Order: sequence, then structure tokens, then C-alpha cells
Amino acid sequence: MLQAIQGQWFEMRALGDGITFITEPHVIPLLRCNIWHIRGRSLDLVVDSGLGLCSLHEAARHLFGQRVAAVATHVHLDHVGGHHEFAECWCHRLEAEGLRRPSASFNLSGPDTDLADFDGAFPGYETGGPVVTALPWAGYDLSAWELKAASVTRTLDEGDVIDLGNRHFEVLHLPGHSPGSIGLWEAATGTLFSGDAVYDGPLLDALHHSDRAAYVRTMERLLSLPVQVVHAGHDPSFGRDRLHEIARAYLKGLQA
Repeated sequence: MLQAIQGQWFEMRALGDGITFITEPHVIPLLRCNIWHIRGRSLDLVVDSGLGLCSLHEAARHLFGQRVAAVATHVHLDHVGGHHEFAECWCHRLEAEGLRRPSASFNLSGPDTDLADFDGAFPGYETGGPVVTALPWAGYDLSAWELKAASVTRTLDEGDVIDLGNRHFEVLHLPGHSPGSIGLWEAATGTLFSGDAVYDGPLLDALHHSDRAAYVRTMERLLSLPVQVVHAGHDPSFGRDRLHEIARAYLKGLQA
């Protein structure tokens, strides 16, 4: 039987340069999304929002400036569970419908999704049983969870610029894992928030809407980017050398 945690559901760690890393440590690795808060002079970003088991907005309120937008790197259930809590929600135009009307087609989550008995074929990850190792509080009903609709206030596309007042991010369309996967690229610092386009773990390219040919182009593009650090959608952050190792291993694996 799952026990209730002692303390807070989210863990937060300031990385410097106005970036805070937020995670849900009691969620299984497959669905343990990295959540990023980026502080700006006139606008804050929350990049992805986790499963939505607890209120991210409430837990991270102390980090926010006067205006905050929740950006979805893509709309899989583990990345947009908390988006409905934010007045401003942004994502790529190809996946906007998945925020407005959650469905298995876009989000890998439909009316029959049961986080208390989650199972599926995800190479490299073990699934089956509850998606958490503990409950947020005693009596929490995991089976009552559902992915909630969010209002899309801005659709993003390749080349769009997100202006935080004191820093700027370019939207990179990085399809393959999903049709509307995006990264946020800050050329001034060589920082990439990559979502699930690339992370330091088993990459998933066999979902019903994945596209391996597109993923190849994404990996080739990432190899040409002058990256200093990648803050990904899962697993620890890494630098340029590791990015090149991951991308080349993926490309070599498809050729084998």
C-alpha cells in the first residue's frame, strides 16, 4: 500500500541565472517530467508542468514575477498536467488541440487512463502498477486523476521569439518524438530547453504519432547547434559533448 509523503510534493533547486529546476520525485521515471522556471524582467516562463497530481502554481507561487506563461514543449500527459492552472498557456500550433481538448491521440491520456494501474509498451522503461511511489497526502485518490483542459493563449512555431524583457528565447520546432515538439533556444548563453526532443535516457520514437525520419532531422539539427547546456524534459542536464554522444548514438542505432 502506498504511503503518504512527509513534506512537499515538489522538489525545487535554484540553478542560478534565474533558472529553477522543479520535479516530482515520487513519480516513476517514465512520467517524471523536468519542470523549469525561468525568471525574466517582464515575463516568467514555466516550461512544462508535470502530471498535475498537486498544484504546481501554488507550490511555485513564490518564484513567479508579475506575469507568467506556461509553455508546453509538447502535450504528453507528464508535461502538461498543471497547465490548466495558468492564465497564459503556449504550445506549438500542431499540438494546441491537445491542450484544449485532452485525448489519447495528443496526450497519451484518455478517459480510460488510470494512474493507479498504468501500463504500456515504452522501451527502456518499466511500467505497470501505480505511477507514483508515494501519495501526496493520506487518502489521495490516484484513480480520480484526469488530464484537465487548458486555454491556449498563444500558438508557437519555428522561429518565434519569446521576449522575457532581459533575455530572449527562439522557438525551435524539433519533431520526431511528437509532431509539435519544440525547444527553447537562448543563443546568448548557449542554453537549450529541449523537452523530449533529446534527453539523457531511452528516447521514445515509436509512439503512434512519432516520426523517425523527422527525428533524424532533429538530431542532425541539434548536432549543428552551438549548445553549452541542455535542460531536458527528463533526466539530468548535460553539455555539448553529451548531446553529441546521444544524437550520434540515435542516428547510428537507426542505421544498424
